[in-house]
Amino acid sequence: MADAETTHDAPVSTDVHDAPVELLRDLIRFETVNPPGDEKACIDWIGELLDAYGVEYDTYAKDPSRPNLFSTISGGDGPPLLLYGHVDVVPVTGQEWTHDPFEAVVEDGHVWGRGTLDMKSGVAMFLATFLRLAAEDEQPPGDVHLLVVSDEEGGGDDGLGYLVDEHPELFADIDHAIGEFGGYDMEIAGVETYPIQVNEKQVCWLEATFRGNSGHASFPHEGTAMGKMASFVETVDSERLPVHITPAAEQMFEALADAVPPEQAEQFEALLDPEQTDDVLDAMETETKMFDALLHNTANPTIVDGGDKENVVPEEVTVFLDCRLVPGQEPEDVMAELRELTGQEPEFEVVRFDSGPPSADLDTFEELGAILEAETGGTPIPLLMAGATDGRHLAQVDVQSYGFIPMQLGDLPFLELVHSGDERVPVDAVEWGTERVYEAVQSYGKENGPQN
Repeated sequence: MADAETTHDAPVSTDVHDAPVELLRDLIRFETVNPPGDEKACIDWIGELLDAYGVEYDTYAKDPSRPNLFSTISGGDGPPLLLYGHVDVVPVTGQEWTHDPFEAVVEDGHVWGRGTLDMKSGVAMFLATFLRLAAEDEQPPGDVHLLVVSDEEGGGDDGLGYLVDEHPELFADIDHAIGEFGGYDMEIAGVETYPIQVNEKQVCWLEATFRGNSGHASFPHEGTAMGKMASFVETVDSERLPVHITPAAEQMFEALADAVPPEQAEQFEALLDPEQTDDVLDAMETETKMFDALLHNTANPTIVDGGDKENVVPEEVTVFLDCRLVPGQEPEDVMAELRELTGQEPEFEVVRFDSGPPSADLDTFEELGAILEAETGGTPIPLLMAGATDGRHLAQVDVQSYGFIPMQLGDLPFLELVHSGDERVPVDAVEWGTERVYEAVQSYGKENGPQN
C-alpha cells in the first residue's frame, strides 16, 4: 500500500460516501492547476480516504509530484469495470470569478469553483461510488477499479499516457471504462438528449515551415516566406477540409435523426451524405460548429514563429497547426488535404499525434443509456467528441471508454463554463449523478442490463 501524506485540512471519515458534494468541495480546494499540476497532495488525500475504508491502493508516478492512484474493490464473477478521472484543472489567470475559484463556495444551489465541471465533479461521483462499495456488505457483480490520474489537461504524459506505456498490466483484464465526457442533458432540436461519449477526434499537432526570398526590408520582395505563410493561413482560416463520414459519426447522427422531429431528422440524415454535408451545415441553425467539427478534419493556426529583426525579411517562417482528425485518419491524410486546399507545399513536421480507435464498441452504451432514459425520459446519444480526453490513451490498451458523468444541468451553459470563469455545478446534479454512477456499476455485466 502506498504511504500518504497530506497538508490539506479536509477531514477523513468513513461516511463520506454519502456526501459526494462535500467530496467535490474538498477536491476543489486542492489547487491542482496544470501547469504545473502539483497533484500529489490531492492524490495523497484520496489515499487517506481509501485507508480509512480499509481499501488498498498503489500509486505510480513518472514525476513524484504527479502521482496516479489505482485501487480495486473485489466483486463477483462478472467482468471488471474501470472508473477513472483526472484531478488536474486548467488555470484561472485573467478570468472573472464571483467567488474564489478554490474556496468551493456553495451559493444559489451551486458549488462554485475550478473543476466543478471538468472534472472534479466526476471524480467525486466515482470516489463516492467506490467508497460506498467498500462500505457495503454485498459485492458488486465484478471487480471495480478506481483510477485517479494527473496531467489530463496537459496531454496525459505524466498520467494515463504514462500508465498505458509503462504499466499496461493494470488494464489487462479490463474491456470497458467510465470517465468523461458526457451524461449531461443537452437540448437539440427541442429534444432532451443525453450524449455519452464513445469516441473522440485525434490530436495531431503540426508545424508547417515556409521558405522564400529574403533580404533588406527597405526593398520590395515577392515570394517571401511570410507571404506564403499568410496566404496559407488565410485559406485554412476560411475553407473547410473534405468531408469524412466515420462509423462514430453515423452512430451519432442516426441516433439524433431517430430522436428529433421529421424536419430536423431529414437534416441529420443528409449530413451523412458527403455531397450534401457542407450545404446542410450552412443551412442548420443549431449546434453547427460542433457538428461541423465531427465531419471534417480541422486545422487551426495557433502560433507563428518567424523573423528576428525589424528590417530583415525572413527566409523561413513556421506556423503551428492544432489539427484534430476524425477517427481513422492519419497525419499524412491531413497534410495531403492541406496541400490540396492551399496549393502550397510547406515542410510539415508532426509534433504530436495521439491516435484513437476508428470505431466504438456500443455494448455498454446501451446499458448506460437505459439508466438515463429510465430516470429522465430523455434520449441517450452516442457522442463523437471534437476535443480530447484520456479515453484516447485507454484505446491504446483496448479499453473502450464511455463518457458518463450524469448531470441534469437545466439552463446551466455547460460548454460555456468549462475552462471559464464562474465554473459551477448544481448541488442536486452531483447527488443525482452519483446515484446513476452507482446504478451503472451495479448493472454492468449483468445479463439483462439495468432494471427499468
